[in-house]
Amino acid sequence: MNKSEIIDAMAEAADIPKSAAARALDAFTDSIAVALKQGDSVSIIGFGTFLVKERAARTGRNPQTGAVIEIAASKTPSFKAGKALKESIQ
Repeated sequence: MNKSEIIDAMAEAADIPKSAAARALDAFTDSIAVALKQGDSVSIIGFGTFLVKERAARTGRNPQTGAVIEIAASKTPSFKAGKALKESIQ
């Protein structure tokens, strides 16, 4: 399911215009992005938790040359599914 299909499903389920569903989805994703950027996690009971994970610096190899390279530490967004979401797909 892609973004436009999610918008269609939201508009139909909530009986609202697609433009309003698109604005709501954009506001939702933007709010999560802002919270993660500030270092917060976002928990939606029954659905899951969005959080930022720290990746430590490490050494790796260039696959073309085999040379050893240093990979810098980084932050990456992560999602942990909630119990209700896990149960709903079984």
